[in-house]
Amino acid sequence: MPFAADPTRYDSMPYRRAGRSGLVLPPLSLGLWQNFGATRSFETQHAIVLRAFDAGITHFDLANNYGPPPGAAEEVFGRILATDLRAYRDEIVVSTKAGYLMWPGPYGDHGSRKYLLSSLDQSLKRLGLDYVDVFYHHRPDLETPLEESMGALTTAVGQGKALYPAISNYDAARTTAAAELLAAAGTPLLLHQPRYSLFDRTPEADVFDAVKRAGAAAIVFSPLAQGMLTDRYLNGVPEGSRAVTSAFLHESDLSEDVLATVRSLNDIAAGRGQSLAQLALQWVLRNPVVVSAIIGASSVSQLEQNLAALDGPELTPDALDAIDAVLADRARP
Repeated sequence: MPFAADPTRYDSMPYRRAGRSGLVLPPLSLGLWQNFGATRSFETQHAIVLRAFDAGITHFDLANNYGPPPGAAEEVFGRILATDLRAYRDEIVVSTKAGYLMWPGPYGDHGSRKYLLSSLDQSLKRLGLDYVDVFYHHRPDLETPLEESMGALTTAVGQGKALYPAISNYDAARTTAAAELLAAAGTPLLLHQPRYSLFDRTPEADVFDAVKRAGAAAIVFSPLAQGMLTDRYLNGVPEGSRAVTSAFLHESDLSEDVLATVRSLNDIAAGRGQSLAQLALQWVLRNPVVVSAIIGASSVSQLEQNLAALDGPELTPDALDAIDAVLADRARP
């Protein structure tokens, strides 16, 4: 039976404007970083994407290297787009990125014009699309002139292969310089995607200010700190968890001091009638420059739990003070 989207999907999602652009995004976007690819059940991936869309999540965040193997996440999403979501393409924001290693040789990595535009063409083929809505330079390349990398993003927009340019993992100075180049070319910067969570507040120092000055918005990744800001590790490191199997989180990251902080934050969340993950998502979304937080999901039920963050109780000054006190204790030597 053909997929028919929930007619009420837009009724309760509080969409936010991305900087000074005309584009609005859901406060939670679905990222296909670690839970989509050839090693996962297609049926599960399919169910997660459709439930997200039914819940009002219109933005799906990908990159050329997401999988495993690299490219697999785009292929999976392209398969879903070609069938169930074909009729809804104009209601969906698809983003992809290039900046990390994708193929051997000198042209399969970093930020050259050749790599970025070739990678985008490959992504479009895997996705089965004529264009993506947002195309990112995934990380800064200090050996390639910034003018070249931003020029490639401008070309992608000019060719109609992307609607908006974006950057990820840039520091404040490079963000400002990139935004100036893009504005001068008539393709203003839409988004900057930094890592941001209760455990990594680095963008608060100066990146968020640079994003705001540029008229762009921040869309943050790893808001749950690779799962540390969930109930998964309250009692230690379970067998088969991401801390054991992932290249991005290690058991050594979960020291007793870190676990004590996690438990204290969990106590605050429980006192508010929500999970730690819901509190962590609500906390990153409190920042006015953050238009959306990218969440992953390994199941529909996990997706539903994260969506419930949008219905959480107000983050009062007292709650924010309590959170800051816990984090201050963590920061002490």
